[in-house]
Amino acid sequence: MALGWNNMRYIIEASLFHGSLLNRTVIIPSFVYARSCEYPNAICAAYAPMVNRGDALNSDEWRKLPEEQQMGWRIPMSTMINITHLRRTHPVLLVSEYLRLHNLSADLEASNGQWEAEKYHQNPSVFDSSARGPPSLDVIENWWYDPHGLNRVDSIPEDMKRRGDWNAAGGDKSQGEYGTWNKKEKTDIYLNLETALPKEGRQYVLEWDRTRSILQNHGVGGISSDEGLEIKLRDNGWEVLYTYDGALGMDYVKNVVNPIRQAAPRDSIRGYVEDYRHYDADVLLLKGEIHYERKPAGLRFTTTDSRDNFSRLVLFAIHPIDSVKRLSAAMDRAMTERNGGRMWMGAHMRRGDFVRYNWVMQAELGDHLQRIKTRLEHGRSVLYSMRNIGTLSAYAVPNVTVDQNQLQREVPDANDKIYLATDERDPGNLAYLSDHGAIMASDLITLEDRRRFGWPLLLTDVLGLVEQDLLARSSYFYAHALSSVAGGVVNIRAANGADPRTAKID
Repeated sequence: MALGWNNMRYIIEASLFHGSLLNRTVIIPSFVYARSCEYPNAICAAYAPMVNRGDALNSDEWRKLPEEQQMGWRIPMSTMINITHLRRTHPVLLVSEYLRLHNLSADLEASNGQWEAEKYHQNPSVFDSSARGPPSLDVIENWWYDPHGLNRVDSIPEDMKRRGDWNAAGGDKSQGEYGTWNKKEKTDIYLNLETALPKEGRQYVLEWDRTRSILQNHGVGGISSDEGLEIKLRDNGWEVLYTYDGALGMDYVKNVVNPIRQAAPRDSIRGYVEDYRHYDADVLLLKGEIHYERKPAGLRFTTTDSRDNFSRLVLFAIHPIDSVKRLSAAMDRAMTERNGGRMWMGAHMRRGDFVRYNWVMQAELGDHLQRIKTRLEHGRSVLYSMRNIGTLSAYAVPNVTVDQNQLQREVPDANDKIYLATDERDPGNLAYLSDHGAIMASDLITLEDRRRFGWPLLLTDVLGLVEQDLLARSSYFYAHALSSVAGGVVNIRAANGADPRTAKID
């Protein structure tokens, strides 16, 4: 709950996938906290409950900020996600709904998003017979999940179990371990690869090209093709795992558009299904956080089909509400008109807490803007090249059709306006951006737009949803690799059929 919306969305995506693996209904918070108001705090407080984030979340992260910057606004989850659309494909309950199903007040929902075992397990379901007690609870301790040296995957295929002589009866049941790999002598190839594995941290895999290079350097033949390398790995106690590439070697963006392979020791692999399907309590709680420093879904996949299922969930199941899409479409039309009907380009400029934590690549505003303009000028060249060649492609994701309309308009002129989504709020800095060719949300959103959308648009986090959808409509997009906003935009672009060459994240 302390995280920004995009990170919250990544956690929800992972939870939904985990629920699908175990055939369970997923319970998600009924509300999230918007972190800032586009107007004086009292205006947003008239529409949404205002809280001190430190008090609500039991955190000291914001205590040193001015008091007005410590505030947050509790807004319904249904403002951030189209719950109706999500429920077409995934069984989901809000915590408030779970509480009502057990004849408990929705006011019992914890302000920090934690599962309150004592409070939430007081009464049986209103649909159960009177003889049935409160819902039972099983807990998966966080440190069981993926300590160093273990690779958490979705499930272990039968052919992999046969290769590794999987013992379904093995494992330490007291630590959520159901099944083990029977010990086998490690070959020279196994040992050569094992030496290259990270010695600490979350990652316990080797990148695909590095795996091939290590074996080639040790004189191993027959691995020039991916198929040959896979066979060699499997014959020597290693397996191929499937996941997604991040940006700049990091996984802050967590998009699902760049599928990759990695190599891992077979005896390091633990299946989510194998370990946790045995729990039969009414509620199964995975305790703690499994988001940071992990791949999308919080695990890796043992088949491309499973990875594609997760991609579909992210790209097509989790949508913003309709009013977000309507407003972004109106802003897209307005932006096109500003540039004489030509294509327009956009970027995300993260300031605010990124400046405070020294995560921006350029601390000075002018330098930051120049970096963005340089990247977008390159993007203009890319668009020219694509238009001249006339061929388009889509991201490597399932069920996507290339948008053939991408190149129908003229390429931007050198002096065209750019759209800038930013959390910069200093009036002088905003004036500087505007004077140097940037169009921002307030330039495009009309009073009628605000009346039609309603009060949630007062909150920066909701405006951020609109801007993500708008940037997904741009002809070219640029953003920072450390910002989770970028991952959301790229995912939407991929689902819309955009060409991968029209976005850059660095």
